[in-house]
Amino acid sequence: EITTRLVGSEMCIRDRIITEPRKIKNFLKGTLMETQGKLNVEFPDLELLQRFDVPGPRYTSYPTADRFTKEFGAEDFKKVLNARGTGDNTADLSLYVHIPFCANVCFFCGCNKEVTKDHCRSKEYLEVLSKECELVSAQIGGNKEVVQLHFGGGSPTFLNNEEIFQVMDIIRPHFTLAPDAEISIEVDPRSTPVDKVEVLAKAGFNRMSIGVQDFDNRVQIAVNRVQPFEMTKAVLDAARANGFKSINMDLIYGLPFQSRKTFEMTLDKVIELSPDRIALYHFAHLPEHFKPQRRINAEDLPSTPEKVGIMMDAIKRLSANGYHFIGMDHFAKVTDELAKAQENGTLQRNFQGYSTKPECDMVALGVSSISKVNGCYAANPRDLESYYAAIRSGNLATNRGYLLNDDDRLRAKVIMELMCQFKVVKVDIEKKFGINFNEYFDFELNNLKHFEAEGLVRLEPDFIEVTPKGKLLVRAVAMNFDRYLREDERVRRYSRIV
Repeated sequence: EITTRLVGSEMCIRDRIITEPRKIKNFLKGTLMETQGKLNVEFPDLELLQRFDVPGPRYTSYPTADRFTKEFGAEDFKKVLNARGTGDNTADLSLYVHIPFCANVCFFCGCNKEVTKDHCRSKEYLEVLSKECELVSAQIGGNKEVVQLHFGGGSPTFLNNEEIFQVMDIIRPHFTLAPDAEISIEVDPRSTPVDKVEVLAKAGFNRMSIGVQDFDNRVQIAVNRVQPFEMTKAVLDAARANGFKSINMDLIYGLPFQSRKTFEMTLDKVIELSPDRIALYHFAHLPEHFKPQRRINAEDLPSTPEKVGIMMDAIKRLSANGYHFIGMDHFAKVTDELAKAQENGTLQRNFQGYSTKPECDMVALGVSSISKVNGCYAANPRDLESYYAAIRSGNLATNRGYLLNDDDRLRAKVIMELMCQFKVVKVDIEKKFGINFNEYFDFELNNLKHFEAEGLVRLEPDFIEVTPKGKLLVRAVAMNFDRYLREDERVRRYSRIV
């Protein structure tokens, strides 16, 4: 078996089996001999990947966002916020702020964004965001101390220095930031000179995620994101000089003109910069869904065997250089908080990915943002006009959401454990939810026998554990506990697991 990892591929490998069987066979044979290092995952053979490569959720929430309904609205969310802090709900508070603007369009991007260079747009947005912060804060019961604050986008560093201080001034009158709060921001080095890094630190930010994607100039030109290595290095060096505690770097494989050789050079530079965390995403070319991707020519994309090679090479290099595979497409140094959270069992997943803070209530502000508070999800409109209209009318912006029932909460916990810890201890679930695990999940456990036969899971009397061979297919394992997937055909809407 090849010990490595493959996640996130939107193209099923089976599409290449018929046309390139010899190429794939030779590629795998070569990689088998090359793959070394401290890897904590194993690579199943292609035939096994084919059989389990089905569309499936990434489980940043359960139920997933496509299950949200318009029957849950602003008044429902208001009731949930009012009840926070009563009874058994003593969860810590996390805030997410969405800044939707970008100065330039990256052709690969599928995020909800507004491309503009006009700061009159951000001025108007911050005015409305301030009103929303006031409205939401007035409804929240319980402790308003924030242990985690994250700015995402779009490009939050679209905001100029004055606006960065302004948005923090919007938050502080309504929420208290804990002394040890994680305050993080997604950064585009093209809009973040060294002096802005200093501003971010003065404003209170202490963690950073840097968008890179690839350091190869030809690739950067093809995706309209020219970002020299020296520019990225300057941002990272400034972040360290200004006391940022953890720095993440986003990479993408499967972009036009990428190859194993070119990405090897990108990895050399990433390892030189030595970020604390790395997210390595697969590029899904879906021009029918994302208009900017129509500027990418499909014939310029690397073949499936080449993409598999890029991913496997990355796993080998990162594992050999002190990075631990967290799950899905994330890595962290063993000294980083994310790796420690997985080790001590407090790792979580939310709409921003993996998180070190267990079971926080997350209040999200801004267009398209999604809150998770006391057993409910509440989503804001995806378009600015609807978002502005709701807030200016004096109402919360929630236009869809979901209130979890007891079965949802139970299944959400099981899926979370699988996605974050690769293991479910049955007695822990039984104590928390007052059930007999084997009886409640009899149907699911029978389904998992097929996974066990393939060496993907261990079904023990006391626990379920995803094996190193099964970690690449953990989404497929988790899907067994998703009741909604058994009730409709919506599974077809998701990206493929591999």
